[in-house]
Amino acid sequence: MKKEVCYTKTDKKKRIMGETGMKYANPYTPGAGFMPGHIAGRKESLERAEKYLNTIVLGYPQQSVIYYGLRGVGKTVLLNAIECKTDDMPVLMGHIEIAEKKNFTQQITNYSKKFIHKMSFKETAKDFVSKAQELLKAFTVTYNPEDQSFKVGMEEREYIVTGDLSDDLTDLFVTMGKMAEKTGYAICFFVDEIQYMKDEEIGALVNAIHRCNQLRLPLMIFGAGLPKILKTLGKVKSYSERLFRFEEIDALSDEDAKDAIVKPAEPLEGSYTEEALRRIIQETQGYPYFIQELCSAIWEELAPEQTVIDIDDVEHAIVKFYKNLDLGFYKLRYDRCTHKEKIFIFAMAKCKKLPCSISNVAKMMESEVASISPYRAQLINKSVIYATGYAEIDFTVPGFDRFLKRVNPELQIDFDEK
Repeated sequence: MKKEVCYTKTDKKKRIMGETGMKYANPYTPGAGFMPGHIAGRKESLERAEKYLNTIVLGYPQQSVIYYGLRGVGKTVLLNAIECKTDDMPVLMGHIEIAEKKNFTQQITNYSKKFIHKMSFKETAKDFVSKAQELLKAFTVTYNPEDQSFKVGMEEREYIVTGDLSDDLTDLFVTMGKMAEKTGYAICFFVDEIQYMKDEEIGALVNAIHRCNQLRLPLMIFGAGLPKILKTLGKVKSYSERLFRFEEIDALSDEDAKDAIVKPAEPLEGSYTEEALRRIIQETQGYPYFIQELCSAIWEELAPEQTVIDIDDVEHAIVKFYKNLDLGFYKLRYDRCTHKEKIFIFAMAKCKKLPCSISNVAKMMESEVASISPYRAQLINKSVIYATGYAEIDFTVPGFDRFLKRVNPELQIDFDEK
């Protein structure tokens, strides 16, 4: 089965160029995980990932990889780009996005069915096919996605699961790993928004990968999530730091930010003045999502015959840029907060600098630390804030404090819920 094409080639873009292109096409793609016209500043990460994939295909076990960073730095884009590198490799790949309405166990099960089915056609896998299929059937029965229950199936099976997610997922991964080893495949799961996994699920996943590594089986994961995943992994399994490679994904350098701005426009013969580039970088702080959002806003306001973007074009688009962010990127997270949680984040924004200490937030709220700790925990659980160090917190979304000042210029704290 032919895999989908991950990239639009530059030569295809050149079918629309010059004045026609500037008039009808917008080369920037603000959106959650949308692949940009040019992935800037991630060359080394992509090269390392390709090396890991090539190595595991050759039969050498690899540490799994976790990419972590704030919202808008391009973690999902990086994950998708790495997935595309498996197109021409003997890699069975599954993409899992952790969300409230998507059951992690069911997603693992669905991909495992596909992997086992594909490997079953190989003559070298015949000794493992029966066990893998029976195990998978029992595993599916045990973890019911409808009621989130864990029950052992009623049918008598040679390979019955135990009802313990960690043990059963380990057995499933080991069985698939042995099949992959015999058939010349590697198995790779790409897990996005990994910070939303339940502790039990993370513990089971870590345990299963750890056992596959011990047996030198060709199975690994690439995960992406917010910084809180570091603390969660350390809490769930003390050996997590040895099981994973951790790569922080941050804002782009000025040079990489220029590439992110300029290169998508080149096939359409668009260009920027140096002054315009400096202003865009200053306003976006090099965050990839913000670059896409601002450049898209600039592009939408250009005259049809215009091919050079200058400082006036940038200044003109900044108002729309912030309007788009405020109505979407920021508001989505703000609206999830309760009244008490909004008081907490307004108090954070009033601190002189971020990250800020929980004691300073308590002072702003005229409360004791113990009484506001539940709000801190709730906001961390909603991924609005994260712990940066001992008793210190910051927002997971760059510029969220400035958004709060636009919503509430005086950062007035209304303690009475309306």
